[in-house]
Amino acid sequence: MNLLNLIKISITALTRNKGRSFLTMLGIIIGIASVIVMVSIGQSSTQNVRSELSSMGSNMIMIMPARSMRGGVDMGTGHSLNRKDLETLEKSTKYGQHISPMVSSGAQLVFGSNNHSGSLSGVSASYLDIRKYKLGAGIMFTDNDLKTNAKVCVVGKTVVEKLFTNGEDPIGQTIRCGRVPLKIIGVLESKGQNQMGQDQDDIVLVPYTTIMTRFAGNKSRDNFNMLFASATSEEESEMAATEITYILRSNHDIKAGQDDDFEIRTQEELLSTMSEITQVLTILLTAIAAISLLVGGIGLMNIMYVTVTERTKEIGLRMAIGAKRKDVMLQFLSESVILSLIGGFIGIIIGVCLALVAASALNWPKTVSQSAIGISFLVCVATGVFFGWYPARKAANMDPITALRYE
Repeated sequence: MNLLNLIKISITALTRNKGRSFLTMLGIIIGIASVIVMVSIGQSSTQNVRSELSSMGSNMIMIMPARSMRGGVDMGTGHSLNRKDLETLEKSTKYGQHISPMVSSGAQLVFGSNNHSGSLSGVSASYLDIRKYKLGAGIMFTDNDLKTNAKVCVVGKTVVEKLFTNGEDPIGQTIRCGRVPLKIIGVLESKGQNQMGQDQDDIVLVPYTTIMTRFAGNKSRDNFNMLFASATSEEESEMAATEITYILRSNHDIKAGQDDDFEIRTQEELLSTMSEITQVLTILLTAIAAISLLVGGIGLMNIMYVTVTERTKEIGLRMAIGAKRKDVMLQFLSESVILSLIGGFIGIIIGVCLALVAASALNWPKTVSQSAIGISFLVCVATGVFFGWYPARKAANMDPITALRYE
């Protein structure tokens, strides 16, 4: 029996009961589609995380005071970052391109009868380059504004929408932050929410010297909450972090073997952590999806057993007119593989469509895993052979005389 005749006979046998054939394929369809969707969504999620972190500055480095412990009690962060550290890093770092301090203060923002509960971020002009913010209108404050503790600010789109509800041009307007008036000299382009759901447009940037001298809520006059830096390139982020560590340890007179009183985080570390989380979730969800594929394979084997039983007389007749056991086995095995392959192709199409729809709905990069599609095709063949082999073997081992007498 040649391959073409074998396929024709198998398709004819399967189309005798279209409803049962479709229901048999349904488990394979659901399983394959689920695996493709889960893997593709996992890859889309990873790409989305990378894109989000890149929008924050792919070569950004965050330097924070370390958390201190006393008697097993977390005492919170200290005040280990100061002006000396900033000045030393600005002069000495080779792999750091931009450096900006960060001091913050909570404030009720008021314009006319409108108010908005927000916070002020005291930074230097280089903060925009580090965090990849762009000005949509106006200008950024200058080094001279830092020296004079100027009462100016640059605001995000959310602040504009909350305070200027009548469509006023915010540039040149003065808002009150607590008791301090600040003149708006610039408006940032919108960045939307980040991966953590935080609104990146709800922001007011002020010269850090202004926060440190004019706002009573900032107790320290010399210390910073954080330092932000950017490496000369993404590839040199780790080298820049190492260099900054060496400079700060020297500045803080930390001896060999002593713990740092600061922490340094690079975007690569954040990306690695987020990627590990999404990878674990993807594996878990894919494993759950694979269970439905296993159930579909068991259903296929069950139906093939039923088919063999129903066609016992046909098997006996084929053997009686000269069909070999190998021919009978190949016939039922081919029916199983064809069912699995058709179900697999339909599952792949459905899975790809669902993955694209899900990525579009979540506003993630549209990614379809090519490896998942290739593996799914191989799994379809393997499922058809593995779960069809036992029923086909049962059919091939039938005694022709007993089969012909079967009622």
